[in-house]
Amino acid sequence: MAHTESGIPIEPVYGPGDLTGWDPAAELGQPGDFPYTRGIYPNMYTGRPWTMRQYAGFGTAAESNARYRQLIEGGGTGLSVAFDLPTQMGHDSDAPLAQGEVGKVGVAVDSLDDMRTLFDGIPLDRVSTSMTINAPAALLLLLYQLVAEEQGIPGTQLTGTVQNDVLKEYIARGTYIFPPGPSLRLTADTFRYCRAEIPRWNTISISGYHMAEAGASPAQEVAFTLADGIAYVRTALAAGMAVDEFAPRLSFFFVARTTLLEEVAKFRAARRIWARVMREDFGARDPKSLMLRFHTQTAGVQLTAQQPELNLVRVAVQALAAVLGGTQSLHTNSFDEAIALPTEKSARLALRTQQVLAYETDVPHTVDPFAGSYAVERMTDELEAAALALMRRIEDQGGAVAAIEAGFQKAEIERNAYRIAQETENGERVVVGVNRFALEREEPYEPLRVDPAIEARQCAALTRLRAERGGAAVTAALAALREAAAGTANVLYPMKEALRARATVGEVCGALREVWGTYEPAGSTW
Repeated sequence: MAHTESGIPIEPVYGPGDLTGWDPAAELGQPGDFPYTRGIYPNMYTGRPWTMRQYAGFGTAAESNARYRQLIEGGGTGLSVAFDLPTQMGHDSDAPLAQGEVGKVGVAVDSLDDMRTLFDGIPLDRVSTSMTINAPAALLLLLYQLVAEEQGIPGTQLTGTVQNDVLKEYIARGTYIFPPGPSLRLTADTFRYCRAEIPRWNTISISGYHMAEAGASPAQEVAFTLADGIAYVRTALAAGMAVDEFAPRLSFFFVARTTLLEEVAKFRAARRIWARVMREDFGARDPKSLMLRFHTQTAGVQLTAQQPELNLVRVAVQALAAVLGGTQSLHTNSFDEAIALPTEKSARLALRTQQVLAYETDVPHTVDPFAGSYAVERMTDELEAAALALMRRIEDQGGAVAAIEAGFQKAEIERNAYRIAQETENGERVVVGVNRFALEREEPYEPLRVDPAIEARQCAALTRLRAERGGAAVTAALAALREAAAGTANVLYPMKEALRARATVGEVCGALREVWGTYEPAGSTW
């Protein structure tokens, strides 16, 4: 018998008897109604399509700026910024640990100068921007706000999302800086700051995507992501905020795999669980606090370097799963990403994939087309049950942070990743072009490569910045930041002044490291 990615058996035929005794016509409800199984809005895409984002960033800020302009001119309706590893880890490009990584997997941003160049000529009051940054998320958001202010745009007009989900870094990705306690304090400070200064901004995108890329099953992806979401809600409540003050700005980030039916069921189950948790466990009353709004990215881990053109088909199926599942925004991977950074042509093809779904198919013309499907409704119930069982195990350990510190989520994901690797190795799991239908000789492909001279140019720019800025102002601003970090004041206000004085990302993160320390992970327990 076949099984879903979560290990749930797939029946050859489903019928009314598989719906565990409930009547879908009576109990499914309408789109836009609690618990939002069928979607968070009554009209979904019949009113307008989802936001079409393309995740991009490489090399220098000037090179990435040129790519952003191309994407906007090509019909993209939102930007999604990829930062290089040194920036993600809070290091400047000339730091010893940054050597060899500058500009490689995203754009290098060391200071206000780089952020200004990155968004040069892009009207920030008319573009929604998502920034995939976590441990130093507050810094990059403040740099973005400072650039907007230079354009004459107040924070009240800015829209977008900062990922700001550090808990999943401890679980699956590793670009953490500070221990969980200070990291959560920084998250809560960002919530409060944005409520006052950038009220339309989504202050966190709680991410299951990276867990899935590390090997999590759909049930694990939902369970661990929502458990992290619960931890963030508790952090904000402990900081004195009312749930309906911040919950409407929470958002989520999931993967879309090629297993279309289970993915649709996953999104429906996640909405249902979150709505009930927020209403029943936290007493939220604002309907927007109950709605699980999410961005989706197609599954990079399922792309192959072998016969890369096949990835065009995979991405189309994955994107369709996200749309059928009711995503609010979508990024489609480029077919060559298993080889190198996307070329301009491949990035355009990825965007065109979304546009074909939006404008050439009939999928957007009806809300929740799979509603009442015996197979999808049964899978939704089973995924919900599996995710809730995992969430109870996390609660039994004291919640997401305690489970992270014990290595629970990481071990569960590693165990599932090992199972997937074994199934692929023995041929039980077919990967077309890899372990079946392979070519004897692959066709040559010329990928986009990042110029290694970028690192030298970034380092030279940092030397110039430090020579020409006001050193005394930077020193004073960093001292004020350290004082706030050691106390209870919101650190984003002194952080913004330090960045305005042209302190670098590495210097700001270094000041916080002096006060908060750095995180040392526990070893794997499985």
